[in-house]
Amino acid sequence: MSDNSTSVETDAQLAARESEQVRVRRAKLAELRQDGVAFPNDFKPDASCERLLSEFGSLTGEEVEERSLLYSIGGRIMAVRDFGKTTFLKLQDGSGSIQLFANAGQLGDEGFKLAKRLDAGDIVGATGRLFRTRTGELTLRLDGLRLLVKSLRPLPEKWHGLVDKEARYRQRYLDLVVNEDVRRTFRRRAAVVAGVRRLLSDEGYLEVETPLLQPIAGGATAKPFVTHHNALSMDLFMRVAPELYLKRLVVGGFERVFEMGRMFRNEGISLQHNPEFTMCEFYQAWATCEDLIGLTERMLATLAREVTGSEQVAYGDIVLDFSAPMRRVEMAEAVAAKLGVTRDEALDLSVLVAAADRLGIDSKKRQPGLGLLADVFESTCEQDLVQPTFVTGFPIEISPLARRNDADPRFVDRFELYVAKREIANGFSELNDPEDQHERFLEQLRRREAGDEEANDLDEDYVRALEVGLPPTAGEGIGIDRLVMLLTDSASIRDVILFPHLRHEGRVR
Repeated sequence: MSDNSTSVETDAQLAARESEQVRVRRAKLAELRQDGVAFPNDFKPDASCERLLSEFGSLTGEEVEERSLLYSIGGRIMAVRDFGKTTFLKLQDGSGSIQLFANAGQLGDEGFKLAKRLDAGDIVGATGRLFRTRTGELTLRLDGLRLLVKSLRPLPEKWHGLVDKEARYRQRYLDLVVNEDVRRTFRRRAAVVAGVRRLLSDEGYLEVETPLLQPIAGGATAKPFVTHHNALSMDLFMRVAPELYLKRLVVGGFERVFEMGRMFRNEGISLQHNPEFTMCEFYQAWATCEDLIGLTERMLATLAREVTGSEQVAYGDIVLDFSAPMRRVEMAEAVAAKLGVTRDEALDLSVLVAAADRLGIDSKKRQPGLGLLADVFESTCEQDLVQPTFVTGFPIEISPLARRNDADPRFVDRFELYVAKREIANGFSELNDPEDQHERFLEQLRRREAGDEEANDLDEDYVRALEVGLPPTAGEGIGIDRLVMLLTDSASIRDVILFPHLRHEGRVR
């Protein structure tokens, strides 16, 4: 067996070496403090890496030197290559990176000495003119260099190869510094959020803000976070959804409203779940869930084109097609096909109970009544929903805020959009019958008293708002994090949330 002790550092050796590097860097900072200003704040860049590469990237070396002016750029040193009489530095700013060239003749002895003493991670201000090296790389020849921030901790040498992703999530600032793919992901996230806002605004929706702290946790079946307001001497809940407030606004006359914001659900953490997540909810008067299916198809196709360049989006080893029309599946029909029975048989509770038993669905967690159909669907059919698919035909037992279907009141006018085996959006024609809504709230309250922590509480004021009159309305919620996962080819929700929740690490110094 070979001995790798001389070629592979142990965790202890790595920690010791990093500690030594930190000690050396702190000593350099102490020298800077003795010399004067250690963290100057008067440097102003007049150019960016992206601008210089865009303006000069296609020019020949001769053209570059003819047209170049004196530029000042600021950024972080990512690499230092010292060749004795010359030093090459790689500088990275928020837009990209560019090479710097330093020698004593152009920069002066003090400036050149500084260039040779820089560490990866230091933030500098650099001034010079552009030229091309013998290898053709666009480079800034320095005639001015200032150390603006001394980095006290070394950058990771092999960040891309880290097996421990948790370290990347905990120290996202380092992840962003060294990983362009991660920066690209969050730029795409920003584009998705801006795109959703623009598309809804173009459709005539008004963006609004509703409370994050709510006296009643409602609008979704989820366990809330609880806090306490001292002055009012009352418990409050971090919102699980903004739905009931947004529909109050439709009652008030705002016929198209939306809100983009954080939701909070006191549930597990997984590849698809974070207790704090972003959702966009929107409500439209004089519309049905069919109208929102069309809007959703237009929205996702547009976002896919804008963010990725195509309606066909690579995700893992598959290609997702976001072009309209998207596939539709009726829940009972899908379950019937999986169980090998007719649709009517699939709606027989004895058949569903037998199927749930075979599938090992926990009897204590099963939905009541025909809601069991959704449990069986989740266990048997969701795995097949890879391409964008609208699932319809939801039982009333699991849809306390949705309008009953006129043809079959056992169901509601509701859909969920699934992509890559996960739910992305949920929408329905809204229940606007106050008496029906009150009865459903009471049923939810009975379930809550029986131990269902996710059941809705009774919101008397919302019923009172319905008694004023909610016009025929449809509403929808889209999970922004999961949508971004699809459009950035990210396997985990933690990859698209800048600072995901993790177990407490303890104090780090």
